[in-house]
Amino acid sequence: MNMLKNNIYTITVSLIILYLSMATPQTFVKSGFFEIPHLDKFVHFGLYFILMATLILEHRRSLTDTRKLLLVALIPFFFGILVEFMQSEFTRNRKGEILDMIADTAGVSAALFLWLFFRPYHFIKDTK
Repeated sequence: MNMLKNNIYTITVSLIILYLSMATPQTFVKSGFFEIPHLDKFVHFGLYFILMATLILEHRRSLTDTRKLLLVALIPFFFGILVEFMQSEFTRNRKGEILDMIADTAGVSAALFLWLFFRPYHFIKDTK
């Protein structure tokens, strides 16, 4: 139960991503605004950026070095691969795409780099 409590925001974001990824395309309203080319890749980037940022913020006190941060980054990375596989295998109207996985990975990487840029470990160690 403690693990659930410590990861409630990450689990919530993951469930939202899973729902959006498995929902039928008709679930989303088509309008002129949403007819931007490759908009779905930007959405993938944004969702996985938010997922990784949430994961980092929930565990910021235990992420004391880059190795731990990279290990944590494997969670959304493999989650993205799993979701793309599930789209291909378990839905009739969605398909997993390599470009979606690349956009997912780019979102995770961007969150990692931003965290490392704004919260370098030497700064954290110096302030203790």
